[in-house]
Amino acid sequence: MLDLATLGAGVLHNRSVEMAKKYGVQLVVRSSLTNEEGTVLKEEVKVERMLISGVASDKNCAKISVVGLSDKPGTAFRLFDALASANINVDMILQSVGRDNTQDIAFTVVGDYADDAVKVIEDNKSRLKYQKLECEKGVAKVSIVGAGMMSNPGVAAKMFECLYNSNINIKMISTSEIRVTVLIDEKEVEKAVNAAHDIFGLAD
Repeated sequence: MLDLATLGAGVLHNRSVEMAKKYGVQLVVRSSLTNEEGTVLKEEVKVERMLISGVASDKNCAKISVVGLSDKPGTAFRLFDALASANINVDMILQSVGRDNTQDIAFTVVGDYADDAVKVIEDNKSRLKYQKLECEKGVAKVSIVGAGMMSNPGVAAKMFECLYNSNINIKMISTSEIRVTVLIDEKEVEKAVNAAHDIFGLAD
């Protein structure tokens, strides 16, 4: 639930999930319009875990590519240290294979901070010594989350399959034990979310 909240599910604030986890408190998600009991979120379950428990999307992001960085120790540190000093959080990170003593690093930031991130990098150009800086807006993250990924091979491949079948191009990929996140064009988000729901049987 913490991953879903952080990745843009829009149901719970991620801080509420953090506090519930820390102090072992059950969370109940209820409607403000009815008196129904709602959904209880808790740590222990008596049934087999679902393979995928949810799909989340986040349109408020931007992709920044720093091209032609020096391919030597300390380069990534200098880049992300400059961003951290400006209180800019970085999410997905992709580093290219080094070539001709250079490398490219691409990463995502919250869309509201894209211009600030670009300015920080430009202000540190003499320190970073890159060749080109690109900022791509109009992108979005789509994530599948589920504890079942740890014991079921092929989940990521299934996610990529549904995007391929929907003719959706993937710009970046990030994975963890319980999450697969892809960066795609913002205009493709609804189609991607629906495809993920269908292939993992979440629409039933």
